[in-house]
Amino acid sequence: MKLFELINRATLITKLSLLIIFAYALLSIFGFTIINDKSKFANDMNLQIATLKPLSKLDFILIDDKKIYIKEGTILINKKNGDLISFEKFGNNEKIIFSSSLGLGNIQSQFFLMGTDKFGRDFFSRIIYGMKVSLTIGFLSVLISLAIGIFLGSISGFYGGKIDKAIMWLINVTWSIPTLLLVIAISLAIGKGFNQVFIAIGLTMWVDVARIVRGQFMSLKEKEFVEAGEVLGYKSSRLIVKHILPNIFSTILVISTANFSAAILLESGLSFLGLGAQPPVPTWGSMLRDHYYFIFMDKSYLAIIPGLFIMTLVLSFINLGNGLRDLLDVKS
Repeated sequence: MKLFELINRATLITKLSLLIIFAYALLSIFGFTIINDKSKFANDMNLQIATLKPLSKLDFILIDDKKIYIKEGTILINKKNGDLISFEKFGNNEKIIFSSSLGLGNIQSQFFLMGTDKFGRDFFSRIIYGMKVSLTIGFLSVLISLAIGIFLGSISGFYGGKIDKAIMWLINVTWSIPTLLLVIAISLAIGKGFNQVFIAIGLTMWVDVARIVRGQFMSLKEKEFVEAGEVLGYKSSRLIVKHILPNIFSTILVISTANFSAAILLESGLSFLGLGAQPPVPTWGSMLRDHYYFIFMDKSYLAIIPGLFIMTLVLSFINLGNGLRDLLDVKS
């Protein structure tokens, strides 16, 4: 009931942001049922249909599990006996590739919602797969940052003294290094790949969590309910886990949404630089890198589409975080 009450109290922007995130999550999980390219990593290349415009529809015939597209005369149908004859043109010469006795009824149609990329791969299929990669990396990065940040922040804020000084020294040193440079350094140290990306991002975002958790602990440990627990002889671990942490859950939730948007941006930046998930794994950042020069041509949608998806997802998480902060602020 409390969840529905919060949603009803939320602003229109917060509700819309939550709806977009929920829709993206559903597409990343169940999108494989509606995409054209169900091959691994949506990496089925057909150079003859490269840079096809969005909303295009082509006929094809399936031979030996390979789609042969009927486009611009590259496939010819013998109307007398229904044989399929394929030609490759070299200047004025024509070379027969194959011919097979297949009827005209074997010809099928395929719809390309977002067209194809420069390698003839279905762009919508790769966008959906890249959505799954971005959300997965964001989720795992946030989990790592929360695990490290909550542990160090709670110990630092609860115990204070030399422990607090040591942890704050580590936080300040990490805080002084630009986030993107630190992520690049960690990525180069542990290698490139899908697993390395969320580890590198998670190891850089814990600082924000630790600072906020430390401040909350320093404030709450002076409250009467904590002092009452100490008088009753409760262990420090019980006071931390069962008494203080539940009271800062809303703060952790807000910082998690902010870190989620930052993780998606960092992942896209690393993939654009070639340090993220490696081909043939599709990511929105790598799709931008492969097609950014098309922005000056009539194929600009190849760069605009992944950029729009990155923008809408990051903006949705930022707006959701701002909305949660207003809704969960007990003082207001």
